[in-house]
Amino acid sequence: MKEIDNFIDYIKYEKKLSNNTVVSYMSELTYFAKQTKKDSLLKLTSNDIKKFIINLNKNERTKAHYLTVINNFYRYYLKIGKITSNPCDQIYMPKLSQKLPSVLTYEETDALLNISLNTPYDFRTKAMLELLYASGMRISELINLKFNNVDLFNDTIRVEGKGSKERLVPINQSAKKYLELYLNDYRHLLIKKGKQTDYLFLNNRGTQITRQGFFKLLKSIQKKAHIDKEISPHTLRHSFATHLLKNGADLRIIQELLGHSDIKTTQIYTHISNEKLKDEYQNAHPHAKKGRTNPPLK
Repeated sequence: MKEIDNFIDYIKYEKKLSNNTVVSYMSELTYFAKQTKKDSLLKLTSNDIKKFIINLNKNERTKAHYLTVINNFYRYYLKIGKITSNPCDQIYMPKLSQKLPSVLTYEETDALLNISLNTPYDFRTKAMLELLYASGMRISELINLKFNNVDLFNDTIRVEGKGSKERLVPINQSAKKYLELYLNDYRHLLIKKGKQTDYLFLNNRGTQITRQGFFKLLKSIQKKAHIDKEISPHTLRHSFATHLLKNGADLRIIQELLGHSDIKTTQIYTHISNEKLKDEYQNAHPHAKKGRTNPPLK
């Protein structure tokens, strides 16, 4: 549908949203158009959109996401004068409870990073894990790193984040050690004949490792480390921020390191720290422990 294509071009080339976001928007708007069965989305009313959202066989969080996508679509066409009002203005976003992201403990982080180093692929994976935890990078940012992004002399990495925004991220000595080891001694062993590439992290075909490929690796490592919680590459980003905050780092600095444009996004980690504080209080305070009774004072 031409209306969707024009909007996708706008968010891709003018708003410079990430490729993953663009693909997601395309998929959701295409499904929206298919379900509403109209020749033009610009003819839909608030009731049409409400009906679509109500009939979505999805959870409340996914419904809210669809509504956000649809709202942005109509905001664009309102902006360029193709419609006189946004039909989503009459629809209220469902109030969602804030879901705190999964975070590793220090012990779980050490267990996850403590992988056996036997093959060139092991050294590549070790360098990736260390970099994720040392920098708080998104997995998409990590797999897109190239040689010109890395400055090991100054212990920094230039990261291209959402909206093509660049930021400089420092790395610690452990991450630097394993990155140097991988680049100097093992990366060339992963390159296949005739497949030279500037991407840092390669798969078994000698090309850029994918998000899906690294996710499968991570699940395998998690199983071996006996970590019994739902984790993803983003869990290391959450753990990076939470551990920094817990150890006294300023929230604004964490915002800068993560590449958040809005401090409100970073504030989720204060909630995580508060929850951890409550848990530690419940476990440590004698009157707070469930089922525990103390003898009367004499």
